[in-house]
Amino acid sequence: MNEARLSLWRRHEFGLLGLLVLTFAVMSLFASDFLTARNLASMPRFFVEPGLIALAMTFVILTGGIDLSVGSIMALAAVVLGICWGRLELPIGVAVAAALLTGAAAGALNGLLITRLGIPPLMVTLATLAGYRGIAVGLSHAEPVSDFPPGFLALGNSYLPLGPEVEVPSQLLVFVVLALAAGVLLWRTSLGRYIYAVGHNETAARYAGINSSALKLGIYTASGLIAALAATIAVARVATAKADAGTGMELLVITACVFGGIDINGGRGTILGAVLGALIINAVGNGLQLAGVGSEMRMVVTGALLVVAVILGQLGRRERGE
Repeated sequence: MNEARLSLWRRHEFGLLGLLVLTFAVMSLFASDFLTARNLASMPRFFVEPGLIALAMTFVILTGGIDLSVGSIMALAAVVLGICWGRLELPIGVAVAAALLTGAAAGALNGLLITRLGIPPLMVTLATLAGYRGIAVGLSHAEPVSDFPPGFLALGNSYLPLGPEVEVPSQLLVFVVLALAAGVLLWRTSLGRYIYAVGHNETAARYAGINSSALKLGIYTASGLIAALAATIAVARVATAKADAGTGMELLVITACVFGGIDINGGRGTILGAVLGALIINAVGNGLQLAGVGSEMRMVVTGALLVVAVILGQLGRRERGE
């Protein structure tokens, strides 16, 4: 990775930091409650789930792929967790493990269809977006499961003290640990270099001895696993497992990644950029909700941000002569 690109990314990330500050300022004008201590303390609770999936989506997009099924995998994992706990009466630890394995298996199926059959990621994950959601609805009969044990619910509703009168949601610790691990993996390991190489030029990467198929299979499997982890946290937060979990998550997460500077064509981007992009999207959604803007209009705004991010990314590629 040459110094010019590192410098470019750093400038982009500094710009994102400034944009995040500007977003907070603008949202405070729309909603008087936005900058209150109560709202700022609660925002991370709703950020962690899309934030986690944004970490996994970063790896997917860096290889030149896309995963539209993450929201549906969340739904499927949530339903499996609910069935194992409520219908089969299995221990909560076993139910969580079953949900995580379900997510990993769903992601692995995506990866196998993409790498073994050569089907484009867009087509595969568009099909599984519908398929996994349909399975979730069929298994649950559209009925929610609740009455989870308090210890499990603490994952989504407890707070960790950081100092006098300063607390953060416990699930934020999960995100921070995984974000740091993802950043180190991308920037300080051979695997990270392979991921960038595959995204930049997969043919050249293969000639260099990189097994791109195995790499992609692992990344899509991890994407499904992280989506299931996000589903587990979401179920703990709302104390209910149901088939509509993760609805619209794919749009939020892809927007966050692209807005954070992840090149939709692959080979360019950072974990820090994705995290900042997710924070900006989360702040915009929270501010609009406090201002009384309906969910449909918030989706329109998110879609508009995605279009703007893609246009800016294309302009950047032209300026760099790519």
